[in-house]
Parts: sequence; C-alpha cells; structure tokens
Amino acid sequence: MERALVRARTAWGDLCDDERGDVPGWVLITLMTAGLVVVIWALAGPALSGLFEQAISRVSGL
Repeated sequence: MERALVRARTAWGDLCDDERGDVPGWVLITLMTAGLVVVIWALAGPALSGLFEQAISRVSGL
C-alpha cells in the first residue's frame, strides 16, 4: 500500500512539474497570434468591410 502511495505522489509530482517554466512560451505564442491578427486585419479590413457593405446592400435592396 505504501508503494502505491509513493508512486501516486511521484506521478502527481511529475505531472505538476511538466508545465513549469512553459509560461514564457505561451505568452510568446499569444503575442505572436495577436500580432498576426492585427496585421491581417490591417491588410484585409477595408476589403472585408467593402464586401460586407455590398452584401448588406444586396440583401436590403438599397
């Protein structure tokens, strides 16, 4: 019984330690994704806005 408890503690400790120190990686991924969204929005925003306005005008008949 004691062995099982020790193994469970060790396994839990391994799971907890695996994620340690990975926060800077996730922050970098989040910032890069936000940067890509801003760049794509800046490039495609006017075209998408025009398409949206054209679609709305066709649907509303104006």
